[in-house]
Amino acid sequence: MYFSGFADEAGNSIETQIKATIELGWKNIESRSINNVNITDISEKEFDFVYEKLMEFGININCFGSAIANWSKDPRDDESFDECVQSLNRAIPRMHRLGTRYIRGMSFKILRDVEPDSPEIEKHIFEKLSTLIKICEDSGIMYLHENCMNYGGLSYIHTLRLLDNIQSPNFKLVFDTGNPVGSDNRVGPPPFKKQSSWEFYKNIREFIEYVHIKDCIFIAEKNDIFPQLEFTFPGEGHGDVRKIVFDLLRTGYDGGFSIEPHLSFIHHDQSEQSIASIRYENYVSYGKRFMKLFEDEKKSRMSSL
Repeated sequence: MYFSGFADEAGNSIETQIKATIELGWKNIESRSINNVNITDISEKEFDFVYEKLMEFGININCFGSAIANWSKDPRDDESFDECVQSLNRAIPRMHRLGTRYIRGMSFKILRDVEPDSPEIEKHIFEKLSTLIKICEDSGIMYLHENCMNYGGLSYIHTLRLLDNIQSPNFKLVFDTGNPVGSDNRVGPPPFKKQSSWEFYKNIREFIEYVHIKDCIFIAEKNDIFPQLEFTFPGEGHGDVRKIVFDLLRTGYDGGFSIEPHLSFIHHDQSEQSIASIRYENYVSYGKRFMKLFEDEKKSRMSSL
């Protein structure tokens, strides 16, 4: 078992991301962006610099937080799919160099002009995702699907449908505790209720390889993609974080926990330096609070034996 996190929420530079990771006593970063560019897209020169800094401080990249097949990619768009393939092919040699096994991916955007789970759309999704996962198989890496604003995130049933249609040892799940809170449970006729993190989790638990820790409270609908949410420290929102962590410990989970705070902040000093400082402090505080929550649930688990 290990801790990790989307350290770009602590700061843009790899130096700041490494500093926050070391302050938490961790050895891993789930790398999403460096200086506001995804790790799959930074230049070779910048990647070399990142690699050297990681080696210097003994920090690992345990997962590439890619944008492959994410909530902005239409499964009907071949050009967009080609970009996903190119992004994956850029990532693979970098992952091999770093010894990184996992890449986070998704299952294309939720369509609004047609039903996203129509047989025609599902055919596009299953075929294109199968191609991406076959590339992962051939390269010895694992494609971890996140339950975000994508086809698989429509409900736990849709996630299971993906797994039924794309059977590969290199296709597993990363479960995000916070994403169900603002997501419609797209099962049956509308109007749809919001998902339950616990219900989603317990129905896909056996396929979980990795866990994102995020917590929030649903406020209101905002647009066609993301609702208005109030992000909280872990255990303070509606993501069932404590219940899920306890159950993971109960069932013998020994994988990683990766924090994704998404915390907003209001401060009278809006200078760049002040904002950067608050971002950093939020990330480190979030990590410490999650470790405390984890230890509490671990003790609770032991006392129940």
